[in-house]
Amino acid sequence: MKFDTKEGIKMERVTLVTLIIAFFVAFGVIVGGSIIGGIGAFLSGEPPLHWIYIVAQRLKIWAIAAAIGGTFDTINNMERSFLSGSPDEIMRQFLWIFCALGGAQAGMEIINWLTQERSSL
Repeated sequence: MKFDTKEGIKMERVTLVTLIIAFFVAFGVIVGGSIIGGIGAFLSGEPPLHWIYIVAQRLKIWAIAAAIGGTFDTINNMERSFLSGSPDEIMRQFLWIFCALGGAQAGMEIINWLTQERSSL
């Protein structure tokens, strides 16, 4: 997107910052939550690396929801944008969800590398 006004450039920067934050929030929920869960597993006598992997798998959808700030708001914004004919806003919402998915997947790859476990799917 190319804007000629300072307001447009500011909007583009705000969008980029929001996308980066969404990526790292999802990444942090996966990595941080699973490592803390692994500490809990260690303290209770369970194998920590296995539980780190299990917790990361269970947190994936919640990491995405946390990164986009609640799924209902995003879907509601997409609906309003679609009905008002604003494709830019729809694309922003899709990019926001895509960045959250990317952050969660990047976190899962770090956990997979750390634990050396792979899903049986």
